[in-house]
Amino acid sequence: MDQQEEARLARALVAGEAGAFDRFVEHFRSKIFHYSWLMCGQKEDAEDVAQETLLNVFDKFSTLRDPDRVRAWVFRIARNACLMQRRRSMFAPPQEVSLEELSPAFEAASDVEAVDLQLLDAELRAVLDRVILELPAAYRGVVLLRDLEGLSTEETAQILDLTADVVKTRLHRGRVAMRQKLDCYVHNRCLEDQPRPDPTPLTSAERERLFEAWHRQHVL
Repeated sequence: MDQQEEARLARALVAGEAGAFDRFVEHFRSKIFHYSWLMCGQKEDAEDVAQETLLNVFDKFSTLRDPDRVRAWVFRIARNACLMQRRRSMFAPPQEVSLEELSPAFEAASDVEAVDLQLLDAELRAVLDRVILELPAAYRGVVLLRDLEGLSTEETAQILDLTADVVKTRLHRGRVAMRQKLDCYVHNRCLEDQPRPDPTPLTSAERERLFEAWHRQHVL
């Protein structure tokens, strides 16, 4: 589903169209889960973040001013939920790699384009996930939003509370690191893949909580 389709879905949800709620939950829960898994590194945390994000989305749905930007709006909420989850998670790493500690290779000056996800087969998609997981969180967040979610530099900057120039720098360095890892895998098989998990199906209780949060906004 592209961003135009997501905008139409958001408008359908506002209009109370039949089935829009379940389509919205199914679509965005999967996206938020994958983003949170790559940012948090654990399925358990990603499950919690996806549920918490959707609850916040429906609680605040009346504040969505521009349905055309619903993806960026949702990911802003997801990013905040993910940060909170990382602070309290038993799986959180003891410390993040400092950007100053990275190899000078990250400073390569040539332009590095995004990995073409449409050309990757299932095996390389799993490897790509592993490559992203190994990026420092500061680069990982930018790469996920810009290259995987297709958000603009400005939207990414707003979501991450960064300047556009910082987003561009981190995106470039993240792409350099990803290219190096992917080239190493393609030529030397030097990287093990990590199969992408799927979110556990919603329980009836979880769906009911989401629906109640949405219904409270819809009837106001």
